[in-house]
Amino acid sequence: MCGIVGAVAQRNITPILVEGLKRLEYRGYDSCGVALHVDGKLERSRSTARVAELEKQVAEAHLEGFTGIAHTRWATHGAPASHNAHPHFSRGRIALVHNGIIENHDELREELRAAGYEFESQTDTEVIAHLVDHLYTGDLFETVQLATKQLVGAFAIAVFSRDEPHRVVGARRGSPLIVGIGNGENFLASDALALAGTTNQIVYLEEGDVVDLQMQRIWIIDANGKQVEREVKTVQAHTAAVELGPYRHYMQKEIFEQPRAIADTLEGIESITPDIFGDKAYGIFKKIDSVLILACGTSYYSGMTAKYWLEAVAGVRTDVEIASEYRYRDSVPNPNALVVTISQSGETADTLAALRHAQSQGMQHTLTICNAATSAMVRECALAYITRAGVEVGVASTKAFSTQLAALFLLTLTLAQVKGRLSDEKEAAFLKEMRHLPAAITAVLALEPQIIAWAEAFARKENALFLGRGLHYPIALEGALKLKEISYIHAEAYPAGELKHGPLALVTEEMPVVTVAPADSMIDKLKSNMQEVRARGGELYVFADGDSRITTSEGVHVIRMPEHYGLLSPILHVVPLQLLAYHTALARGTDVDKPRNLAKSVTVE
Repeated sequence: MCGIVGAVAQRNITPILVEGLKRLEYRGYDSCGVALHVDGKLERSRSTARVAELEKQVAEAHLEGFTGIAHTRWATHGAPASHNAHPHFSRGRIALVHNGIIENHDELREELRAAGYEFESQTDTEVIAHLVDHLYTGDLFETVQLATKQLVGAFAIAVFSRDEPHRVVGARRGSPLIVGIGNGENFLASDALALAGTTNQIVYLEEGDVVDLQMQRIWIIDANGKQVEREVKTVQAHTAAVELGPYRHYMQKEIFEQPRAIADTLEGIESITPDIFGDKAYGIFKKIDSVLILACGTSYYSGMTAKYWLEAVAGVRTDVEIASEYRYRDSVPNPNALVVTISQSGETADTLAALRHAQSQGMQHTLTICNAATSAMVRECALAYITRAGVEVGVASTKAFSTQLAALFLLTLTLAQVKGRLSDEKEAAFLKEMRHLPAAITAVLALEPQIIAWAEAFARKENALFLGRGLHYPIALEGALKLKEISYIHAEAYPAGELKHGPLALVTEEMPVVTVAPADSMIDKLKSNMQEVRARGGELYVFADGDSRITTSEGVHVIRMPEHYGLLSPILHVVPLQLLAYHTALARGTDVDKPRNLAKSVTVE
């Protein structure tokens, strides 16, 4: 996951920038770089090695300055190579670093090429640098405001100009960016940890903010172009790595980080190619005739969702096994199956044991979907996709789950392509929808006030049912799991069609029934199931798409989702279920981030 550091000061800031990059190394990266304003021109150093090597390069070049930016990059748009590393320059006048994904970079690139700009990299970031240069008015703060209005996607940027010494401008939409306040100097970073030891006075920029950093002042405008004051918070160095910012709990923070986490997970996916899963992926994918998914807990539910995708889109038979059960039963091994493990930590003991059991049975085609690049799971599988959700502190997984789904959908499209089931038109359409996910999730997060009202009612209950159909049944399971994990309310989930086969006996006016109701091919069947609940006096709480024609009435409470998202709908529908669990737990006064009897990473059987 990429990291940003920037500074404007009256002293040499090179050590601050390099130290900031070192503090951000935990995010993972495969290139890094620093750029400074030196004697009226832009100078930079970039490396595909560790930050320590970059530090040596900078020292050997005697690179010093009072204004600059630095970056750690995880290769996405373009291979991990020096010419793709940040910072990017434009015509020797603009230097820029960027976290996130620019969805309309192709269109902007063509416009800029027509205007005479030449591109040295494959990154979407260079597009922003050239756009800023193209629009440059002589006032960098004004220019960045103009440029960001043309960007579609998620981003955090830091930029400075050769022509304006002692000034750095930052902007954020969908990716985090903070300001550090010093004495006659100011700083930018993607994480407060980067500035630990330099300043403990932190401003958390809000969505859409653009900030002008000069030595003696900062100036912030919001998404509406109005000048605003943001609260300055004192962040102690030893706690900076897990700073909550404006949130009450890590779970809430991590729910709201999902647009950025999805953007990071998808960053650089220009087209569907097997090599995004590893150099050997094409050969392995050509050999396999089925998929076996091994996972536990929340990761198991992401695997269940992927089963629907893999069979419907890729036409590949898929089995999903609870990892803790798989190795203790007699199964029929298939050496031509792709064994997929899913884990946030990559150290989950049951999943590792299940993987090794499969391998011992001759199943050597292995792939992991994991959030930890250096974990045992990654080391022991032939292929890997790192989800880049970032550090997840809350025990109840949120952003790790949604990024797993994004990665599994990429796997679905890749296998479909290898099997000859994905046309160029379908690939382009699916990728466009995936790039829009951060913005779509942001719109779902705006439903929080309505969900808080529901949570007040849920907090008084001791039981709840969750219903879903088709690929939203696993999402109902995940919603029930979240509620029971942190609020301690007993919750169960069922395919809605199973109501009359037993669960309907539990329905009374005291049993809230949460229904996931996308406007898909199953909606009419789902409406019939909902009528069965109402006929028994059950209270329905429905997350419905706008065109589902489900309306609020007596005993039926409806929150409308911003848009229907087809096969990717589960990634959107899980977000309000996470918020419902969080706010219900909050109303009940439980320990949201550290629920009783549970641990973040289950490293023992």
